[in-house]
Order: sequence, then C-alpha cells, then structure tokens
Amino acid sequence: MSNALAIRVIRVVCTLCFVGGIAGMIVASLADNNINAVLTAGIISAIAAIVLLAVSTVSAQRRLTEFDDADAEILEHGIRRLTDAGADEHAVRELVRRAIDLGRRTE
Repeated sequence: MSNALAIRVIRVVCTLCFVGGIAGMIVASLADNNINAVLTAGIISAIAAIVLLAVSTVSAQRRLTEFDDADAEILEHGIRRLTDAGADEHAVRELVRRAIDLGRRTE
C-alpha cells in the first residue's frame, strides 16, 4: 500500500469514527441517558480527532522556508564554483532548471 493511499484510508476511518462517535453521543444521551455510553462515544471521537491531527501533521510534505533558503544558497554556491571554473553560466542555470522540472514531475 502506498503512503498516499494509507494516509487517505486513515483519514477516512478517523472521519467515520469521529462522526460515528458524535452520533453515538447524541443517541446514547437521548435513548436512556447512559453516561458510560456517552463517555465511550466521546472518547472514540476524541481519539479519532487526535489521530487525524497527528497523521495530517506527520504527512505534511512542505518544508520550512529556512531549509529552502539554505538549499538555494548551496545551489547558488555550486553554480558559482562551476562558472568560476569556466562553465557557461547560462548553460549551467538551464541545466539546473531542467533538473528541477524533472524532479517536480517525478514526485
């Protein structure tokens, strides 16, 4: 199972548990005012919400801008070294653009 599919399945299951827990709290409260059933449904909803938040946080694929800036600086330093060694700056930058485009298409 791929990561994207696993994340989607976890999100669907958590959403169903969350909505089912809320419905369970309402039904248990109206049916016979059973506090144990209401608490159980509430705990199920709370756990589903926590798991959903954790999965969403862990699966976020956007990096912090500080890391992007550091990578950009390293890349610019590498381009500068190549051009100082005699490579054509325009050709090197075009090669970097094509590599970035290829990387974006393969994600």
